[in-house]
Amino acid sequence: MIAILGAGKMGEALLSGVLRAGRRPAQLAVTVRRADRGALLRERYGVTVLSNAEAAKTADTLVIAVKPQDMASLLEELNPHVPAGRLVISMAAGIPTAFIEARLPDGVPVVRVMSNTPVHVDEAMSVVSAGSHADEAHLALTEELLSPVGKVLRIPESLQDGATALSGSGPAYFYYLVEAMVDAGILLGMPRAAALEMVVQSAVGAAVMLRDSGEHPVLLREAVTSPGGTTIAAIRELERHGVRAAVLEAIEAARNRGRELAEG
Repeated sequence: MIAILGAGKMGEALLSGVLRAGRRPAQLAVTVRRADRGALLRERYGVTVLSNAEAAKTADTLVIAVKPQDMASLLEELNPHVPAGRLVISMAAGIPTAFIEARLPDGVPVVRVMSNTPVHVDEAMSVVSAGSHADEAHLALTEELLSPVGKVLRIPESLQDGATALSGSGPAYFYYLVEAMVDAGILLGMPRAAALEMVVQSAVGAAVMLRDSGEHPVLLREAVTSPGGTTIAAIRELERHGVRAAVLEAIEAARNRGRELAEG
């Protein structure tokens, strides 16, 4: 059995994804803070609702999907009930595996995961890192769990804060750009709905070309950028306003803020 501890938005998205991938409701359980939330998940998905202690005792894999600030108290609650061989998968941003290992019995394998909100449409980017007691089998189990809801990539844990800034927060950067482009369309006299449809489809098409063509983004951009044309005029303005430098600094700032949050 897989138990998702803290089945909020991300936890529920993972739950629905693995059910769509073919797991039976009887193979899954959730823990929640509020009884009404538990009743909703039970009715919606047919899964078992357990206490944290019950989940720790009975599930083969524990997926911790609580907010980072709730991690310490949850681990204190779990500690007396987690057997040494129980796999713990943490989806809490900024929390290192060493923090979790120190608060659970010796030898518990921990895998750290950073996913993102496209998990809701099975297009997540999830990066996974092994703790000091996790081996190849534990990583493979984690990948098997996450692959139905998107792509999975293994990275060293030292890169997790950077991954949080790049792909964990990444969708927000694209939404921000889409918002700005739609505003530009309105400035040019287009109805909002038409501008949004054009920008969204352009974004989807560009993303698919990036994923499927295997071409470097520079080459794809150059293919759109004719000499003396409209695209190069726009790119000149982006460069003049330092957009590239702003993106670099913004993602670095996100990484630094993640480290601050992890340190409490």
